[in-house]
Amino acid sequence: MIYLDNAATSFPKPEPVYQALDRFARTTLANPGRSGHRMAVESEKTLDDARHALNQLFRGESPERWVFTLNCTDALNIAIKGTVKPGDHVITSDLEHNSVSRPLRALEKASVITLTRLASDHGYLDPDTVRKALTPRTALVILTHTSNVLGTVQPIGEIAPIVREAEAIFLVDAAQSAGVVPIDLRATPIDLLAFPGHKALYGPTGTGALYVGPRANPRPWREGGTGGDSASEIHPPQFPFVLEGGTPNVLGIAGLAAGVAWVKERGPENLRRHEVELLQRVVDWAEGNEGWKVAGAWVRSQHAGALSLIPPDGLHPLDLGLALDSAFQIAVRPGLHCAPYIHKALGTFPDGTLRVSPGPFNTEEDINIFLQALSEMTAGVL
Repeated sequence: MIYLDNAATSFPKPEPVYQALDRFARTTLANPGRSGHRMAVESEKTLDDARHALNQLFRGESPERWVFTLNCTDALNIAIKGTVKPGDHVITSDLEHNSVSRPLRALEKASVITLTRLASDHGYLDPDTVRKALTPRTALVILTHTSNVLGTVQPIGEIAPIVREAEAIFLVDAAQSAGVVPIDLRATPIDLLAFPGHKALYGPTGTGALYVGPRANPRPWREGGTGGDSASEIHPPQFPFVLEGGTPNVLGIAGLAAGVAWVKERGPENLRRHEVELLQRVVDWAEGNEGWKVAGAWVRSQHAGALSLIPPDGLHPLDLGLALDSAFQIAVRPGLHCAPYIHKALGTFPDGTLRVSPGPFNTEEDINIFLQALSEMTAGVL
């Protein structure tokens, strides 16, 4: 199988991740913080080490501000629902994944918030449109760092100071950027940063994190055991435990920590460069083949490892995806990619596009085989 669906989840994982999962499961998989025996202590240390690793990679304020979550959707829900209050104004964009759009739309329909959804231009947001949308009631601005449909990297470094000046909270969905696009929390005034562990950080599924900066203070909505203060009647207010309740996925976090170390060793920008170089071959092919289009603007320096293709009339993305899988053993992602608003803006709703997203282990030969398969399927239609 040629796997070109890394924007959904990365595969394969780096070998150190598999090794860490196996080693931890066999030797250290105890309940962290719940007992005083050595395995429980070592398990708790695994969580602490992972927080330190994330804080170093993204240059956060301090390790305890990294909250482990079930995935990016969980992190975004904690951030959104813990931040907004009745009467608040929230700004987002048409590029967002449903893990942002659906919670916000539900709050809007319940008359909790008013919502402004900014329109992107060929997949990119203009910082000035954010500035113009801000009002005295704007409490939260939430934007994707990289579109999961188009792979376009947004100018977060320019937008963040605008939001900070307006004294609103800035929440960034880094699902497609964490691990491949450098993020420096000390240089960029981001208040909340959410991402999964299973994409470009190469950890297992069921992992994620939310960074909570000093200006943010999300209200907890999950209370329970933390393994520390068992006597208190209420959930402890200290970070990270205030937003963590119950036994964490410590096995998954052990794998995530190994993935973070692997990313740090290679450098996010180097990993992005490899993926974009492979995508450049896809762009060149599409430009030279009648009927095929690249969705959004292709700006190589402002792009990450996902690209959507719009096929010629007569070819349906879903049919192409199924044929690539069954006849050519190639995995891609057809459809709407949980981001209907940008597909409506592109005119690709409801059929969607054909998304290709290479990873660090893909090669030029993988892309050549993929493009040859597209050429063969196109030949039968045009």
